[in-house]
Amino acid sequence: MKPVSELLKQRPDTLRTIAPEASVFEALQRLAQHEVGALVVMEGARMVGVVSERDYTRKVALQGRNSRDTKVSEIMTGNVFVVSPGTRTRDCMALMREKRIRHLPVVQGERVLGMISIRDLMDDIIHDHEMTIAQLESYIHS
Repeated sequence: MKPVSELLKQRPDTLRTIAPEASVFEALQRLAQHEVGALVVMEGARMVGVVSERDYTRKVALQGRNSRDTKVSEIMTGNVFVVSPGTRTRDCMALMREKRIRHLPVVQGERVLGMISIRDLMDDIIHDHEMTIAQLESYIHS
């Protein structure tokens, strides 16, 4: 398994952000615009949380709150699990499974480099398996 930095090189535009004072409605618009399931909540250059579709569903929709009147800071997950660029994809999968999360910000020091999703990891695993199968087939037929 490769380090997360390799995934970020393949998909360099993975960091989608929003401010904590933005409305949840604005966050939903941004999620839809970028076709992602979570945004990193940034206060200036500092990550203060992550807001996801799951946060919206559980903390706004199911509670009958209004997404235009609710701030991102009211529903975001503040205690965020993160990984470094050198973290192996297998370790990311294990962390996501253990913590029941779907997104991991990639952080180096205080700087957020990007965000990976369970989909990114699954795509990488499938690609690796396809490459292995192709190599084995080539070996068998040679």
